[in-house]
Amino acid sequence: MASTEDADMMALITAAPELATPDDTETFLDAMPMPELASMWGALQRLSRRDQTGAAWAAILYFDHLPHKWPDRAFDLALEVLRSEKDKPTIMQLNDKFMLSLLYAHGDAAIERIEAEAKQNAALRWLLGGIHFGPDEPLKRRIEAIADSKGWRADDRARRTPKRPLDCEAMSVAELAHAWVEQCSKSERDRDNNFFAMMDYERDLREEYPDKAIDLIVEILKIEANPVLLSLLAAGPLEDVISMETIDRIEREAAANKRFHDLLGGVWYYRAPEELKARLDALVGQNRW
Repeated sequence: MASTEDADMMALITAAPELATPDDTETFLDAMPMPELASMWGALQRLSRRDQTGAAWAAILYFDHLPHKWPDRAFDLALEVLRSEKDKPTIMQLNDKFMLSLLYAHGDAAIERIEAEAKQNAALRWLLGGIHFGPDEPLKRRIEAIADSKGWRADDRARRTPKRPLDCEAMSVAELAHAWVEQCSKSERDRDNNFFAMMDYERDLREEYPDKAIDLIVEILKIEANPVLLSLLAAGPLEDVISMETIDRIEREAAANKRFHDLLGGVWYYRAPEELKARLDALVGQNRW
């Protein structure tokens, strides 16, 4: 799908009053013809995290629930995506959770239809190559017998391999901040190993160099104002770095930096030790998001 078509589909999602509540969303999308539904699913896979609106989330949740509630319609959707979608990384998102959910929730009922379809559908056999079960899963052998695992693995390696691998150790804090924003803005479709390298480095900073982890948060706040990314920053790096060892620094930053102080409102700390909780309460006050 071209980017203009994606934009048109996202405009439809954003403007649709039918996506105001989960029940309205289900009624609206259940009635949508399958080609349009597949186009919407594809557009959502390419939507960056920073552009995810409430209506988009409502549609995303519909697709997350579809394999559990309506397995036949879910499989019809997968087949339509395989038939009509030209972008391979988008198609591969069917294996992110959609097909797995279908097989875990309704595998016994769906497997015969899947096997019958796979006999004449090479794209489906390729897709099934990305389905991974534990060794005791009863459907494991039946999926392996029809799956093109070799073809899937080759494409998955290509998708995961970045053109320019991040060398986080060699980057300045300012460079790391830009890299964090870039990686966390990506849709799941667009993530490669650079995303996971960034997350691993962030964890290492938190555990070994918490002051530098806080430096990174401060630097990100200088360049980013998107509410979705700020929510990720609060609920991830900031929440994870707060401890009795770092609270003095947290208090100093909050006193000197209003944006840092505001970001604390997105931190959940109800399981923190009582002393730490009391100091955070004093900082956050009524500023909780």
